[in-house]
Amino acid sequence: MYVGTLALDLLLGDLRSLKEKRSVVRPVVAELRRKFDVSAAEAGHQDLHRRALVGVAVVSADRAHCVDVLDACERLVAGRPELDLLSARQRVFNESEDE
Repeated sequence: MYVGTLALDLLLGDLRSLKEKRSVVRPVVAELRRKFDVSAAEAGHQDLHRRALVGVAVVSADRAHCVDVLDACERLVAGRPELDLLSARQRVFNESEDE
């Protein structure tokens, strides 16, 4: 079993409130969940108007599938014109690895 995680650090457009921020971030998170059947949530920078950290996780029987899904998630977010992807950190864990 493999668990893949992806942390996406985003810079949002000219937003003036957390309510406006939610109106941009929520659809992105919902699309990731719907399109790729992953767990996704806003996981950081919740008190900043123009920044967001979106976390994505996927579980798979093989490593290649984990990497493919996380790469597709990253491409989807990078292609959104209303935000800029500042960084993407991807990790894949195997259940047999020592902690």
